[in-house]
Amino acid sequence: MDFKNSTIWRIVKNKYVIAFLVFLAVFFFFDENNFFVTRSLRRDVGNLKHTLDTLHQGIINDSIQAERLKDNMDSIERYGREKYYMKRNNEDVFVINDAG
Repeated sequence: MDFKNSTIWRIVKNKYVIAFLVFLAVFFFFDENNFFVTRSLRRDVGNLKHTLDTLHQGIINDSIQAERLKDNMDSIERYGREKYYMKRNNEDVFVINDAG
């Protein structure tokens, strides 16, 4: 079988196939916005959307906490004791870290 007369060679030699292969090479490797850059950017967008959802949930939780702290003096005292280790004049506060 002669290589130049084979079916595969006739398909590869076709000008449309050559143009398509050149287009694919440019699209995947040589273009400024090639396939790999686009895939990386889409992954980054997905990560940013996840971060946005997390931050939005944090805003909702903080808004709920702020509403609780507006009028209730017991909630304000509890929050100060838990978050900022505040104490009354005749108390001692012991902070125990469970780092083990």
